[in-house]
Amino acid sequence: MVSLLESLRQTSLVDCDTMDAEVANSLGPFIDCTSNQAIAYSELIKVDPDTRALYHKDLISEAIADAQGPLNHLQVSLCFEEFVVEILMVKLQLQFLHTVTGYIHVQTNPKLCYSTPATVKNARRIGSIFKSLAPDADPGRLCVKIPATWEGLQACRTLEAEGIATLATTMFCMEQAALAAAVNCTYIAPYVNELRVHFEKGYVDRDKAFDFCRQAQAYYARHSYRTQVLAASLTSVDEVMQLAGIQHITVAPQLLQELSSRDTSSWDGQLGAYLAQSPSDSRWEVTEFKAIVGDEASWRLVFTRSGFGAGEGKMIQAINYFSDFQEKIEHLVRCQQN
Repeated sequence: MVSLLESLRQTSLVDCDTMDAEVANSLGPFIDCTSNQAIAYSELIKVDPDTRALYHKDLISEAIADAQGPLNHLQVSLCFEEFVVEILMVKLQLQFLHTVTGYIHVQTNPKLCYSTPATVKNARRIGSIFKSLAPDADPGRLCVKIPATWEGLQACRTLEAEGIATLATTMFCMEQAALAAAVNCTYIAPYVNELRVHFEKGYVDRDKAFDFCRQAQAYYARHSYRTQVLAASLTSVDEVMQLAGIQHITVAPQLLQELSSRDTSSWDGQLGAYLAQSPSDSRWEVTEFKAIVGDEASWRLVFTRSGFGAGEGKMIQAINYFSDFQEKIEHLVRCQQN
């Protein structure tokens, strides 16, 4: 039996969207391991079924001790709880270094996404934490995820020039994708579904970004950009399989389990057929994005007007969700200190 997961791997590079190391061990191999504050929080609040204690209680204690001790020099003026969250995000991802072949992804603090200098400092500090905690690891294995605001993407420009790989996340439209390529991002992560679908039971995104994925991939190929498309925020096996042929795709544990357990014959689509077609929206071919990516005011206006504000609205919503989960992890750290 050939599973859907095996079939998917024939056409796309498959990444795991989790901080549960067992997922990579049992369902791998994967290329990259992606993560964010929401995923980190859901992992950190897992409890041992026997003792009812936090499964990662020791990891949290270690992160607090590291922040107070050997890593203390990296904190500078940063809030202590925020600093511990950064250490925790890195520690959780370091578990995947030996089970994925590509990057481990760590997302910057979303509350900094409207400040280029703060985001750059945040990303550099994440890199320093990585090097301190894993001195024998290749620092090039780290990819920093940054929300695709104007300021965040300018931070990507600086970081990529310094040799730090970046992924532009909370991505919903071609205006963001064009700017991400202009600043030389390693990846973009188009969200097929707005983030709300994962947190509001029964909610369905009626404007899924399948065509945007095709537009971005076609645009990058046409102009020979190095930036790759890494599709994210998927809610069903059918959505995953429809994107077979995308350069990278990151998949959550539940969907990975379903893909692994289902035979290829259970899916009636043609592998890679959707991505092989030209995008139905040809705007990416005729719009002169180069005229706006170097002008902040022009880019902000076209981004705001894209889809009559739909892309910007979804990005703002995602930043709100991630900021909420950032604060939940900070609260968890504060509780563990007491």
